[in-house]
Parts: sequence; structure tokens; C-alpha cells
Amino acid sequence: MTGGKSILVIDDEEDIRELLEYNLTKEGFRVYTQPDGSNGLKMIRERRPDLIILDLMLPGLDGLDVCRIVKNDKDLNHIPIVMLTAKGEEEDVITGLELGADDYITKPFSMYILIARIKAIFRRMESRNTESTNLSPIVVGPVIIDTQKYQVLVNKNEIKLTPTEFNILKLLALNEGKVLTRKQLLGNIQGNSVDFVTERTIDVHLTSLRKKLGSEGWMIETVRGVGYRLKNER
Repeated sequence: MTGGKSILVIDDEEDIRELLEYNLTKEGFRVYTQPDGSNGLKMIRERRPDLIILDLMLPGLDGLDVCRIVKNDKDLNHIPIVMLTAKGEEEDVITGLELGADDYITKPFSMYILIARIKAIFRRMESRNTESTNLSPIVVGPVIIDTQKYQVLVNKNEIKLTPTEFNILKLLALNEGKVLTRKQLLGNIQGNSVDFVTERTIDVHLTSLRKKLGSEGWMIETVRGVGYRLKNER
């Protein structure tokens, strides 16, 4: 299952780094660790890990800055990030997900749940890669979703989406005109591990998507009390 995938743990607590390294290595992952954001970012660029576990409260460069830099770098933004932090307020979760984090887990945490979520992320990535070799671009009006290039064009102009935003838009496009509930959308982006996600979180993702669609943001319609749909006519 792990295929020897590499994971970089960036956390300033030595006990946490040792705990994660021990347990993730037992699961077959190659694990690297760093105690601060600056050296963590340097290792991301050098090692290009398959996944990053990132604390938010780090000395020097904090976790949000690391996430922002990674997700704004075209050579690194494909790397999934799991935020592992003691900051568990809804606003913190929303901020992390808005920056492009793939999951957000609060301390204290269950090692079993963390490993399950990491494996779920890798399964989704593998599924996406398999789909991309078999699917033609999805076209809804001026929106083209190329699953092979992992690219979205709006009126022939490329827009940059986070992995979560891409998955949500793809699901809406595959179900054009059909209303999808928040639960369905959340299930798509987080598998069955959605206990930390709120309706507010999915609303944030959709608001961000509308902004990135620019003049075509009207295509994402809110169906009050139910969910969202992608439409091709005003």
C-alpha cells in the first residue's frame, strides 16, 4: 500500500517527531524529520517528499507560511500537506484548508486515525492518477477540466486550484446540473474521515472556487439548505 512513499514531518516537539517516525516507519514509509519551518522548507525542496506532516506553531517560519510557500510553488504544490497542530479552533481549520492543506488533525491525536488519513490521501491520489489516464477533459460551458494535466481552463485561461478545490470542481462538473449536498462534497475530499470538517469549511472552499472562476463564478449555484450545483445557463 505505501509503496515506499516518503513523508516529511516538520514539528518542533522531539517526542512527536520520534513517535511519528517510529510508527510511520513501521507502516513502510520512509520518514524524514525537521524541527523548524525554515529547515523543513529546505528539505521539501531537496527531497520532494510524497507527503508533509506540518505543525503550525514552529520556530522561525511558521507552518502557515510553509504551507503558503509550498502551495504557491508550481514544482511543489502537488505535495499533500496534513496539518497536525494543537490549534483546533474552526477559524484555524478554515485558514489551513484555504491555504491548500489536504487534512487538518488536532493534538492530542490518535496515531491510528492519522495513519488512516495518510493512507486515504494516497489512495485518492492513486485513484485520481488512474482516472486521469482514462478520462477525456470534462467540459462544462467555458470551463475545461483536464484530468491528465491536472489543469483547469476558464475561457481558455488557466486558473490555479488547490487539490481540494480541483476535486470539488471535478465532482460538480461530473454531476452538472445536479445538486450535491455538503456531505457528498465533504465525502469526496476527505473520504470517510470528516469529523473535523464543518459546513462552514465547505462553504469556504466554494467561495474560493467562485472567486477563481472570475466572471464565470455564477456557474456555481448555492441551493439554500441543500448544497451546491454547477450550471451552464444563467
